[in-house]
Amino acid sequence: MRAPYTAAPGLGLSPAQQLAVIGLCALTALLSHLALAVFNDGVRPFLLDFVQGRSTRGATGAVSFGLSAGFVFGLGAPMALSSGVLNPWLVFLPTDVLGILAPRKWLAPLLGGAWGALVVLGLKGVNGAAHQLPVDFLTAMRHMATPILYLFTLFPVLAVSKQFGRLHGAVAGVLELSLVVVTLRVWPGVFAGAPAMAAGVLLLVGMAVVRDLRAARAVGSVRAMPQGGGDTGGADPMASLFGASAARLRRHLPLFMALGAGVCLLAQLRILGGGEAAGFLLAKGRAAEAAQVDFYRALGFLPLVATTALASGAYGIAGFTLVFPVGYLLPDPWLALGCGALLFAVEVLALSGIGRALGRLPSVRDSSEQLRGAIGDTLQLAVLFGSLLAAQAMGGGLGILLVGGLYLLNEAMGRVVVRMAAGPAAVLVGGVLLNVLYWLDLFTPVQS
Repeated sequence: MRAPYTAAPGLGLSPAQQLAVIGLCALTALLSHLALAVFNDGVRPFLLDFVQGRSTRGATGAVSFGLSAGFVFGLGAPMALSSGVLNPWLVFLPTDVLGILAPRKWLAPLLGGAWGALVVLGLKGVNGAAHQLPVDFLTAMRHMATPILYLFTLFPVLAVSKQFGRLHGAVAGVLELSLVVVTLRVWPGVFAGAPAMAAGVLLLVGMAVVRDLRAARAVGSVRAMPQGGGDTGGADPMASLFGASAARLRRHLPLFMALGAGVCLLAQLRILGGGEAAGFLLAKGRAAEAAQVDFYRALGFLPLVATTALASGAYGIAGFTLVFPVGYLLPDPWLALGCGALLFAVEVLALSGIGRALGRLPSVRDSSEQLRGAIGDTLQLAVLFGSLLAAQAMGGGLGILLVGGLYLLNEAMGRVVVRMAAGPAAVLVGGVLLNVLYWLDLFTPVQS
């Protein structure tokens, strides 16, 4: 088990692990080239125009690059360097772009594999070099872990407040705070946010289900009354599109099973985390808590992945992202390969049914949207706060000035770097600037 916040184990993957990452990157680039799957949810809707010939490969690739670049270099790389655990933004967003832009089918997996090699070999070199600098900004970045882990705990409270009002949100907040305090006192070996998140999510889903059941009973009562007029007989205009998209994905089921096997394997090896909080938990050896966090994250993204997949005919590289918590909990790599393949097969085959079920549960679907938005809001604050803590650790007041100033400059310039990634990117740039100032004999590193 890895000790908490040890100097990044250098992303020191074994040769077999490196090959697994390279192979998975090759496969994801191929799937992206075929417009069968991408990781970026924002890119997926654009693939329908590409598949139907209304958009070119270059134009679609430009959209993918524009929506992904900031997350790769501003969030994915800093998080991987600071935690020692790979993440989907670093591994899969570039293969989205490379796969779409590749002009030939055989070239896509080569480009994807090359990116995987660059990740596993290049990050190790960057990590080693950074730790030799006078201002070790990578070690300072591990101060981001605590804000991310604890503020992330509050996302169910935000979701309850937005969907069911301030009173219910206050109840959820008191419940979560009480559970955090009790856990810290009674179970000090357990991540304190885990029971609190569980209670908050269960409260949100429970209230949504109750609302949908009441609405269904009310509709049933109205339908039971005598009605005038005839049946409109109108068919859902999207039904044929959804059916064609689901059938297209089922025709490529073996590729998706291989994809599920690969993602689950890397999750089981604890070298790939599904989210920001999960990466730091895996770095601390807390796989069970990481599984819980990523399971809740999956609840927020499942409806989005399902509806965009049915509308565009392109699935998510991580599927419904349930493959991550499943992988964390499995004891054996071979078992992970089998379970990942089976899980993706079930997801793809059940996609149409899931889409129909979501259509009958509007409150549950809204809860997922609220969870997704709340996750983004809490992480945005946590990453910014953690970035400032890292700035203070590596440069004191000057570090805060540099990192905070770069963040504000990015805001003033219209967010050249997306807000979520702006903080970590500012820490990296600020760390480089502090080292330059040291070499110019204008700065003395902060003694930790």
